[in-house]
Amino acid sequence: MRKYSGIIFIVIFILLLGIWQCFFTVDQTEQAFLLQLGKPVGGVLGPGLHFKIPFLQQVMHFERRILAYDAAPAEILTKDKKNLVVDNYSKWQIADPLKFYQTVKTIEGAQSRLDDIIYAQLRVELGVHTLTEVVSEKRSELMKKVTQKSNQLAADYGIKVVDVRIKRADLPPENERHVFDRMRAEREREAKRYRSEGKEQAMKIRAAADRERAIILAQAFQQAEQIKGQGDEEAIKIYAKSIRQDPEFYAFIKSMEVYQKGFDKKTQLIITPSHPLMKFFSIEKKGR
Repeated sequence: MRKYSGIIFIVIFILLLGIWQCFFTVDQTEQAFLLQLGKPVGGVLGPGLHFKIPFLQQVMHFERRILAYDAAPAEILTKDKKNLVVDNYSKWQIADPLKFYQTVKTIEGAQSRLDDIIYAQLRVELGVHTLTEVVSEKRSELMKKVTQKSNQLAADYGIKVVDVRIKRADLPPENERHVFDRMRAEREREAKRYRSEGKEQAMKIRAAADRERAIILAQAFQQAEQIKGQGDEEAIKIYAKSIRQDPEFYAFIKSMEVYQKGFDKKTQLIITPSHPLMKFFSIEKKGR
């Protein structure tokens, strides 16, 4: 009885082990398929509990989530013959596990294939654009094109390329000095142009100020002459009125002004007593 009980225990253990080997689970983040004698059988299995033939079939699990691949920096030549050291990364996903297994088999194999595909597309796209366009102006547009073309090529390996981005785009060390010198020359040329434009503008401003000054002075002189003329006219009127009132007194005042302005201590005149200047120096004796 003990002999048979041992055999029964072994049989039960084998049966339990067989039953345990018949079932397997696929996680929510995974996708799987069955291999039978090294060949895929059935379709792609989604998350859940599944059945397989123990010891005959093997389960192959693959990631369903989006994976990231950070490529090594590589040199690429732009349209304007500038070498760029481009450091890019990509996001990708296993779209067809069966095709993926038949072509690249592993994640490492897929990354190696992606490296070749994406680098080739970067060379093509960046090679038809200038350094400025790659670095700033058309960078997003270029990355969209690289992503689309890389995805089309990667589909043959059961891979979906979700996104390709450039992390850094640097010049090789031997080109940095040349680019720096050229940038400095461009900035100096730009500074000279600004200085020249500033001098031209300053000359225009000074010329406009001088013209305005000349106009203001001319207008002021004209106004001063007008006021002066009006004053002279008014003075003449006053003089004329004064003469009409007392011509003899006016003549006396004018003669005094002539004496004051025309004579000094060094003045010597030889004139006759009948000269008009001697009119107010003569004294007529009248009879008493």
